[in-house]
Amino acid sequence: MNRSDAKDKAKKLVSQMTVEEVSSQLRFDSPAIRRLGVPEYNWWNECLHGVARAGTATVFPQAIGLGASFDAELMSEVGDCISTEARAKYNEYIRNNDNDIYKGLTFWAPNVNLFRDPRWGRGQETYGEDPYLISRLAVSFIKGLQGDGEHMKIAACAKHFAVHSGPESLRHGFNAICSLKDLRQTYIPAFEACVKEADVEAVMGAYNRTNDEPCCAHSYIKDIIRDEWGFEGHFVSDCWAIRDFHEHHKITNKPEESAALALNKGCDLNCGCTYAYIMKAFNKGLVSEDVIRESAVRLFTTRYMLGMFEDTEYDNLNYLDVETKEHVALSKKAADESIVLLKNDGILPISREKTKVISVIGPNADSRRALMGNYYGTASEYITAIEGIRAAAGDDIRILYSEGCDLGREKPDFLSREYNRLAEARAVMERSDVVILCIGLDETLEGEEGDEGNQFASGDKPDMSFPKPQQKLIDCAIQSGKPLVVVVMAGSAMDLNLLSEHSSAIMQAWYPGECGGSSIGDVIFGNVNPSGKLPVTIYKSIESLPDFTDYSMKGRTYRFLEQDPLYPFGFGLTYGDIRIESVKAVSSSGRSDVIENGIKLSVTVTNKSDCDISEVLQVYAKAIDDKDEVLNSRLVAFRRIKLEAGSECEFTIDVPSGAFILVDDAGKMKPADGTVELYVGFGQPDKRTYELTNKHSITIPV
Repeated sequence: MNRSDAKDKAKKLVSQMTVEEVSSQLRFDSPAIRRLGVPEYNWWNECLHGVARAGTATVFPQAIGLGASFDAELMSEVGDCISTEARAKYNEYIRNNDNDIYKGLTFWAPNVNLFRDPRWGRGQETYGEDPYLISRLAVSFIKGLQGDGEHMKIAACAKHFAVHSGPESLRHGFNAICSLKDLRQTYIPAFEACVKEADVEAVMGAYNRTNDEPCCAHSYIKDIIRDEWGFEGHFVSDCWAIRDFHEHHKITNKPEESAALALNKGCDLNCGCTYAYIMKAFNKGLVSEDVIRESAVRLFTTRYMLGMFEDTEYDNLNYLDVETKEHVALSKKAADESIVLLKNDGILPISREKTKVISVIGPNADSRRALMGNYYGTASEYITAIEGIRAAAGDDIRILYSEGCDLGREKPDFLSREYNRLAEARAVMERSDVVILCIGLDETLEGEEGDEGNQFASGDKPDMSFPKPQQKLIDCAIQSGKPLVVVVMAGSAMDLNLLSEHSSAIMQAWYPGECGGSSIGDVIFGNVNPSGKLPVTIYKSIESLPDFTDYSMKGRTYRFLEQDPLYPFGFGLTYGDIRIESVKAVSSSGRSDVIENGIKLSVTVTNKSDCDISEVLQVYAKAIDDKDEVLNSRLVAFRRIKLEAGSECEFTIDVPSGAFILVDDAGKMKPADGTVELYVGFGQPDKRTYELTNKHSITIPV
């Protein structure tokens, strides 16, 4: 059903409601209006990397791992898979008269905030630190979620508008101050793409204020999202964020004032309790009936577009369509593409012929929680790291195991001494040819600030360090003198300085989903060639970063970093040798045409090795004489490619017109002055990437 027809139906239905009935429909837990045949509906559902919090579903890698795939096509497939399972589960719930939370068709994903600081606990929910990467993956994901059928398959939501990335502990009263340049250049481009390119059905506001205005009652809702971008969907508050207006931001005095402010500014739906005061606000003359009805029309337009009041093409989906063999295989593919190989002295892939005993140690070696991240569903089967390693190793290699330490507690057993598993870990490593150390975090150590919707209350990391028990285990592993393969399972950048110096190989596996252990094992033994790329910078030290509360982009992320990183954004090794032989422009007819339409590049690539390789072509840009350019360079195009062993192929890659547009200090878009250099490679055109890969990017001046 198109939006125009759905809106007409919504207007007709809402016109039949009393103002009291209309106001009740602006709450996330909307009650039934039986006289009009409107069933109760709970708007709150989650599908960040699989249908979440409502039983069985395929669990994909956490969003930051999906970001590491640099694969927009994959994101569309993942979105389609998730929406199929979402519809199937919804159909079963409706048949069983279950209208509870996490059972509807409106999903509050993806999170398109920018991961600007490695301490942020919710950075794992994002696609990384680059606005272009985030926008490309989010647009494809949303299109996969919402579908292109007669009815919207499910309704996606871009969150959290607009300048939001911690600290979690301050989010309910914090005021994020950013320049108009940073706003337009960094913080809102992904939201713009979600609205204008993906037709996302909903946008969610953040808890904090931005430049003094609360995000859920910001002038940007009307001025930018609706008037400038043409958004026609609905705007929803983050959960209990409107209550923060009077309790923490102190910009209103009473709940009814907060409700009126949010409604008048364009927030249609309240996740929380404050819109229970709408009628009180209405009776005081703080909000008009027209405003209340306008929001209700937007919400019922969404419900009609989803086909909630009629038969749809999705009604035959059922539980046989949940976590199918094909869906699990897609989760495995996503995990394969998400793993980033940061270091390899030649030990990987491990030789089955030369290796007899492997010790797998560490608190994340046999952890299901380390597969999941946060905002997850329940898989019917999980494959942990040690299970995947054992399966990939085969019957001829002995696998020894020791947990080695607790994830974060120095003394997990009340009766034992501190670090009571280190001796076992030493013994296991002594008997091994190779040590595989599985360390990192899980949602108990990084995540969302504790509230009604988050039982673990984990919040931000204090720094990039591994917890103290893991530091002890790392020291033991290094002191063993055995070849050391490190598998880091975490949703953010960790301090890898020591391990970078003293290990044979390092893999960043993120939170890799229900099949993650299989992917880890397959990469270690060469069944899968690693192809993930870092969607974030791994810094040498957190000391070089600005204060966590400073939202200026100066000194943050690869575009503005003033020191060399340990491992740069866009970096990731593969097995084998793949090279770019030449690059040429094939579609340009002059500078004005490039600014209007972008440019198509033809890239000739050779695989000089005896194994098939997947890689990610990356194009960065820099206007070398324009003061409004970023400090370093910026990602403007990428494409995942595959080459058979010993082959040469020619690939095209489209560089969009936005690559030649900059933002000035007033936040205005402008064509770049002078020459724009395009850098084509398998990573950034920076010194550190060259040091790690011994490969230069090819420069094309435009």
